Amino acid sequence: MTDSGAIGVIAVTERGRTAAGRLQAAWPDRVRTFTEDRAGEQLRSAFADCGAVVAFLAVGAAVRALAPVLGDKHTDPPVVCVDEALQHAVAVLGGHHGGNALAGEVAGVLGCRPVVTTASDAASAAPLDSYGADLGFTVADTAPLAPAGAALLSGRPVRLEYGGAPAWPLPPLPPNASAGTPAESAEALLRITDRAAAPEAAPAVPTVTYRPPSLVVGVGSARGASGEEVGALVDRTLAEAGLAAQSVRALATVDVKADEEGILRAAAERGWPVRIFSADELAGVDVPNPSDVVRAEVGTPSVAEAAALRAAGEDGAAAELVAAKHKSANATAAVARLRPRGRLALVGLGPGARDLAAPRALAELHRASVVVGLDQYLDQVRDLLRPGTRTMASGLGQEEERARTAVAEARAGAAVALIGSGDAGVYAMASPALDFAGRDIDVVGVPGITAAVAAAHRLGAPLGHDHAYISLSDLHTPWEAIERRVRAAAEGDFTVCFYNPRSRRRDWQLPEALRVLAGHRPAATPVGYVRNAARGDEHAAVTTLAAMLDGEAEEVDMYTVVLVGSSASRTVAGRFVTPRGYTWRG
Repeated sequence: MTDSGAIGVIAVTERGRTAAGRLQAAWPDRVRTFTEDRAGEQLRSAFADCGAVVAFLAVGAAVRALAPVLGDKHTDPPVVCVDEALQHAVAVLGGHHGGNALAGEVAGVLGCRPVVTTASDAASAAPLDSYGADLGFTVADTAPLAPAGAALLSGRPVRLEYGGAPAWPLPPLPPNASAGTPAESAEALLRITDRAAAPEAAPAVPTVTYRPPSLVVGVGSARGASGEEVGALVDRTLAEAGLAAQSVRALATVDVKADEEGILRAAAERGWPVRIFSADELAGVDVPNPSDVVRAEVGTPSVAEAAALRAAGEDGAAAELVAAKHKSANATAAVARLRPRGRLALVGLGPGARDLAAPRALAELHRASVVVGLDQYLDQVRDLLRPGTRTMASGLGQEEERARTAVAEARAGAAVALIGSGDAGVYAMASPALDFAGRDIDVVGVPGITAAVAAAHRLGAPLGHDHAYISLSDLHTPWEAIERRVRAAAEGDFTVCFYNPRSRRRDWQLPEALRVLAGHRPAATPVGYVRNAARGDEHAAVTTLAAMLDGEAEEVDMYTVVLVGSSASRTVAGRFVTPRGYTWRG
């Protein structure tokens, strides 16, 4: 039986077995090792039984072993080969379906280099065969994928059409794919639609049709209605409205029909899940065709229309009825279309060094069609953005404008990344953005390494016990409030991390804060400061509270983080350490 979550790891040499052990240690719940000498048999077993394969074998050997059992690129598990010297992790199969990502993960554990040869990934373009897959898109016909993909990657004109479907928060496509491309000059067509194809001649150019999961079919029935009758009514309702069954995400009904065999059978035969709602939930849905007879029987004036609208509008999504109630002798059916929400990712890029940015943050940059941020942060990541990504930059002091812009773009249906340094939730863009964001957009938060954490590791272990973060910027917070917080941290004997400590126009706040702390701890209390933590021009120093008050504070600017120890902090071998406060026993 296939375990889709397992990674089969093939290792038949001593070095390979050692490396396999490292993968096992990194992913203890995912790895299944195959370490017997019969490499080909082991590889085929893993290929059959696991959701992905990592083989410490030459690519040629792996290909020859797997050739007899290869099936379809959309169903075969991803395969990654790692050479004996542990220098390369090569995505051999299933690149767009996890293989390329797995090569990157393996490389991250083993310290080797991922090798990706799929054309779209090599060109940093969205792969057409998995475009929108994370949103539930399916491809109506895979045959046009190769020629359409070739046109896209070659820079030839490609037309993008939304055939009645609402906008979805999709990744970007290269600039040569556009809704503005004239049909007569397009060499390929990408069509996103939940409408059934009209009975017409085949398109003159390769046409890839994506089916978004945008429709919900609501169904009601008399007791004992057959699956054949319910299914035939559903099919007719979709056909008469010109809607594609591949875009149906669910069938919905009222709870008193939850065990109705005809409804359950019709849904099962079409591969649709069933959503169940109470009569009270459906009674609150405004519908065009209410029925007093239905109200008297089940407690709601509508089942089919109300259930379709209620399911399509779950979690606050907008919904519209696109096929009003149809009837057969013993059943009713209606169809609603959901209007998907835009997507806002709040992304912290970390303290500056590329290798300290979280992989998930980099993935969100790849995923976004719109990236909003401070101009200098956008300059840091432009090489990571896919062709066609729209960027919206602004300068210092325009945080509210950036937040409003990002939320507005998400409300318009885009996949948006709002970026900043450090962590988006720590003195950064998450809070202003969430002040403006409502339930009409989806919000994703991506944790990032903060400047304080990066600075602390550069200095030693100053945050080893309780600590407080305080911003000394009084642009938005009155100094009286800041001073109260500094005094409370001093009286509580916290290690204190100061953000925004000093600028050309704000040169007195840091010395004043240090004087408050000096009233509660010794002059020799260690103080560390790091300018441009984790960047190429990083500068770090460990000094004392007395030295900072004697003028060393003038070394500090807005790009610096200052950490002041508690009364228990000390300097050990030049490193700033705050003990955890435990008694260690041998």
